[in-house]
Amino acid sequence: MSLEAVLELETSTVARRPRADRDLDLLEALRLHEPTAAERLVTTYGERAYRLATSITGNKQDAEEVVQDAFWTVVRKIETFRGESAFGSWLYRIVANAAYQKLRGRQSRDRDLSLDEALPAFDAQGRHVGPIADWSARVDDHSVQTELRVALTSAINDLPPVARAALVLRDVEGFSNLEIAAALGLSVPIVKSRVHRARLFLRKQLGDAMTTFDATAATSYAS
Repeated sequence: MSLEAVLELETSTVARRPRADRDLDLLEALRLHEPTAAERLVTTYGERAYRLATSITGNKQDAEEVVQDAFWTVVRKIETFRGESAFGSWLYRIVANAAYQKLRGRQSRDRDLSLDEALPAFDAQGRHVGPIADWSARVDDHSVQTELRVALTSAINDLPPVARAALVLRDVEGFSNLEIAAALGLSVPIVKSRVHRARLFLRKQLGDAMTTFDATAATSYAS
């Protein structure tokens, strides 16, 4: 089973109408300054905007402030949306910019984990130098799902902000690489690279976690 299946363990499925129809109605309400427009904006995009903000800031309180500021910006500047990109991409770009600004304003001295330090080693042909535990067949094993959730959450939190945001948009929200590039202000090749490296990192971290879990369980059983 794929990484996307594991990510589903951490995220709720959001039922949604076809994006074009939903956003056309919402756009009209926002442009007409209808009384319920802001509430509809929050209902439609609030949960996903919050996940994106959290993935960048790594802090729930900061993410809440980011979403509030971003949505207020959307309401105030709705007339600047020209339809050159999807409304969702435009909104996510505002959220991402607000989150990055919050991150810079915090002036944190914490050093982001370098993926080069944690990714498995590769040879000149791009093959893994050392073995990586394959945990994918065990995703449906209820006895290890709690451990997988904990390991997954920890691994995602350890990703650098941009890689974390790209991964969330790709594997949780189902955005295309082009949509992610527009939302985060990156090129498509960089998005592909960040997502690929983030997936490799998660795979390694989850493999290490499962190896530790199995060793602990074996020790407990033997005793």
